[in-house]
Amino acid sequence: MSEAKSAAFSIQICRIMRPDDANIVGNVHGGTILKMIEEAGVIISTRHCNTQPGDRCVAALARVERTDFLHPMFIGEVAHVSAEITYTSKHSVEVQVNVMSENILTGAKKVTNKATLWYVPFSLQNMDKVTEVPPIEYASPEQEEEGKKRYEAQKMERLETKERNGEMIMPVLSPDRQTKEPYTVGFSQSSLIHLVGPSDCTLHSFVHGGVTMKLMDEVAGIVAARHCKTNIVTASVDAINFHRKIKIGCVVTVSGRLTFASNKSMEIEVFVDANPLVQPGEGKYRAVTAFFTYISLDKEGKSLPVPPLKLETEEEQKRFEEGKARYLQNKAKRLAEKERQQ
Repeated sequence: MSEAKSAAFSIQICRIMRPDDANIVGNVHGGTILKMIEEAGVIISTRHCNTQPGDRCVAALARVERTDFLHPMFIGEVAHVSAEITYTSKHSVEVQVNVMSENILTGAKKVTNKATLWYVPFSLQNMDKVTEVPPIEYASPEQEEEGKKRYEAQKMERLETKERNGEMIMPVLSPDRQTKEPYTVGFSQSSLIHLVGPSDCTLHSFVHGGVTMKLMDEVAGIVAARHCKTNIVTASVDAINFHRKIKIGCVVTVSGRLTFASNKSMEIEVFVDANPLVQPGEGKYRAVTAFFTYISLDKEGKSLPVPPLKLETEEEQKRFEEGKARYLQNKAKRLAEKERQQ
């Protein structure tokens, strides 16, 4: 692939981290980083999808693969976000994103995040119509085949996730928490209700994926902090699946609950339900789902033990065992990756 063509499929943005991007001890919120990742992804995918004649379109986020937060980022550091298109199917775009933090006083740099995002282009003339994606050139047939495997795997998992996420979580009111025992699912479970306004949306009146992910991270952080009563940070996010677009004027309920806790981490399931207020006849629907993992830290940023989760129902026990299976699977993947790099 020529340098000119390669440049068309890549982009880099950077921004200095401000106090309102971070928590009370200076760690940049995971949601802030996820939002920057999505901004880079939507720019490059929308730009690519409009390189051919025909309908103008805008790319909407469909899925974010598992994202690990490798190192913390702090106030005053510069975030460098690099995005590259690595695969295209007929109706979707895969974007690989790397995030690097730079201490501009010392010059020290470190990779903080690597993420894979999938976008689907929608016609500006009809936002319910998915347009075709221009193909890209691959360095080798093997590279294209690997991309196709990733595409098929995420497509299958998205369908499975959509089928099993019909349950609604009712918002939790503060007075109810007084009747709950500490370290139980009910005690830490939390909800955030948000009216979608113009500042949350694209120019075409549906919510930025990055805005939604930031709200999800906020709720998950509240759940984790209520359970530990310490400083907490995002360690990783399992695949985030965007099932339906959220439009301006919707009331979104973002709900989170603990599903699993090990000695060092907490898994929090987060749902986003949207309720259109200005569209008669359309009821509440499940829009986004994900699992966030948090760790507990002391004032020096060192890891603290996580209090055990007290389970009260068979359903909680079932979710705990499912979370434990995901925890062990991800742990095995990390160990295997570490061995490959040695």
